[in-house]
Amino acid sequence: MLKPEEVREDIYQNNYLKKLHKSSKITNYICVLFCFIPAILVVLVYGIEIPWSAVLTGWVAIASAIGVVWFVDPIGNFPIVGSAGTYINVVAGNSSNMRIPCAVMAQKSVGVEAGTPEGSLISTLGICTSVFVNIPVLAVGAVLSSIIMSYLPQSVLDAFNFLLPALFGAVYVQFAMMKPKMVPISLALGIAFCLMVKNGVFSFLGPSPTYVTTLVGTFGTIAFGILMYKKGKI
Repeated sequence: MLKPEEVREDIYQNNYLKKLHKSSKITNYICVLFCFIPAILVVLVYGIEIPWSAVLTGWVAIASAIGVVWFVDPIGNFPIVGSAGTYINVVAGNSSNMRIPCAVMAQKSVGVEAGTPEGSLISTLGICTSVFVNIPVLAVGAVLSSIIMSYLPQSVLDAFNFLLPALFGAVYVQFAMMKPKMVPISLALGIAFCLMVKNGVFSFLGPSPTYVTTLVGTFGTIAFGILMYKKGKI
C-alpha cells in the first residue's frame, strides 16, 4: 500500500503533469500562431512583400543580444516555477522582473519549498495572479504613464533606472537566506565576469557580450550547487 506522500507524488506526476503538458503545449502553439497574425495581415491586406534578408538580419541581431536568455531563463527559473509556471512565463513574459518575484513571495507566504509539488502549485497561483493584476495595471499605465511622468522631477525619473536591479537584489536575498552556502560562489562568478566583460575580455564575442555574465553565473552556480549537494553540504 502506498504511503500518503507516495500517492501525492503519483497523482502529481502521472495525472496533473501529463494533463498539464498536453493542454499547455496546445495553448502555447496557438499563441505562437497568434504572434504571426499581425505580419500575415499586413502581407495579405496591403500586399507588402516580406524582405527576408531584413528579417534574417533582425533575427540575428536580436539572437546575438538576448539569445542566451532563451535558454538560461527557462532552465534557471524552472526549479522555482515548475512546469505550469514555465508555460505561463513563455506566453506572459516579464518572467525575471515580475513572475519570479511573485512566485517566490507566494511560496514564502505559504511556507512551501521551491522544487516541490507544493511549491510548483503555489508558484503557479502566484504567477497567475500577477498576470491578471498586470493586465489592468499595464492598461492604465499605458494611458497615464506619459502624463504622470511629465510631472515627476528628473531625480525621480533617474531613480527608475535602479528599479530592476533593486528587484533582482530582493529576489536574490530571498534565495540567499535559504541557501547561504551558495552565496559566495554566485557573487564571485557574477562580479568577476561582469568586470571581465566591462574590461573587454570577451570583446571577440561581440560589441556588448553581457550575456556571458548571465550564462556563466547561472550555469556555474547550478554546477556548484550540484557538487555541494552530492557532497551533502547543502
